[in-house]
Amino acid sequence: MEFDIKGKSLAEKGKLRIEWAAQSMPVLRSIQERFKKEKPLKGLRLGACLHVTTETAFLAQTLQAGGADVRLCASNPLSTQDDVAASLSIHDQIPTFAIKGEDKETYYRHIHAVLGGKPQITMDDGADLVGILHSDRKELLPGILGGTEETTTGVIRLRSMADRGVLQYPIIAVNDADTKHLFDNRYGTGQSTIDGIIRATNRLLAGSYFVVSGYGWCGRGVAMRAAGMGAKVIITEVDPLRALEAVMDGYQVLPMAEAAKLGDFFCTLTGDMHVLRQEHFEVMKDGAIVSNSGHFNVEIDLDALEGLSSARRQIRDFVEEFTLKNGRHIYVLGEGRLINLAAAEGHPSSVMDMSFANQALCAEYMYLHHASLDKAVYRVPLEIDKEIARLKLESMQVRIDVLTPEQEKYLNSWEMGT
Repeated sequence: MEFDIKGKSLAEKGKLRIEWAAQSMPVLRSIQERFKKEKPLKGLRLGACLHVTTETAFLAQTLQAGGADVRLCASNPLSTQDDVAASLSIHDQIPTFAIKGEDKETYYRHIHAVLGGKPQITMDDGADLVGILHSDRKELLPGILGGTEETTTGVIRLRSMADRGVLQYPIIAVNDADTKHLFDNRYGTGQSTIDGIIRATNRLLAGSYFVVSGYGWCGRGVAMRAAGMGAKVIITEVDPLRALEAVMDGYQVLPMAEAAKLGDFFCTLTGDMHVLRQEHFEVMKDGAIVSNSGHFNVEIDLDALEGLSSARRQIRDFVEEFTLKNGRHIYVLGEGRLINLAAAEGHPSSVMDMSFANQALCAEYMYLHHASLDKAVYRVPLEIDKEIARLKLESMQVRIDVLTPEQEKYLNSWEMGT
């Protein structure tokens, strides 16, 4: 079996960590139990480009239990947990191609290794599999039935492809499910991003100015958790509706040109490029700490920062010090990549439970219904979203009300008036 991992000796540790994560993933566990019995993915070749974490491993095991032939690579060079990659390869015989800290050449070689399995369904976190399929591996496109996409950045890229008429197969935007973005993006990103920043720096947030760039669901989560730890949170935005919401939520909203002068900590979560750039670095405080929790490392213009600097050095794990020509210092965390995965362990398993339940059920849905779908980006079917919410509530022993026949009649009629 093919695989490319850091070392086989890490497999035992990874196996135990996957078991630990699975304990907090009751929804996906129930799906796995059904998949084992029904084998709805029997014969399916599935290629996945995801963060190789304990939670992803449990998803891969679930897809395999459903009958799928799964191949997995990392969706970010710094997000891999090497012991998990080893366990999947050695214990589960799932071909895994991922090494934490891999260079760009290795990263893309691993993507091609997954595509070498001639997948029928793709499962992406950032749309890199889709991008390579539509550029370098077009010969595989006729065999693709459909795909799923995990994150905001990937959905943006896919919708651009669909709008331009170049997308060659249907894809379900898992990120848009309410049981994904309302919880994973907000509570998962909020906790794991703060966790990564603190692990990397061991700096106190209380009393500091914490600049959050982007007030989508991820930005909301980080702002909420930073404020909860006593930071004075500043939001930067380009969308007037989101900026207004941030104001109503009690945060200070400023243009980045002004926020850059105040911030002690910066975290970008926009999905766009060069959110922090030369004019911002030039006015930052000595000792400003810069991080990113958007999918790609393009949000911080590191080339511009290097151009302003006379020296750079690694001062701590995942902390690089840039000494500017005027003597000030700016610290970049995790090479500008996802700090919650570079320096920490990513989202807690209990919130990834819902996200990956969506992935599993959407892979099943795509396998069954691909023939009736156009080459477009689709929302997660409402029945899947609601079923996942129901299963999650059930696992938490939370009960809710049921409409009475009278209430149902009232909501579905117009005759009763006021």
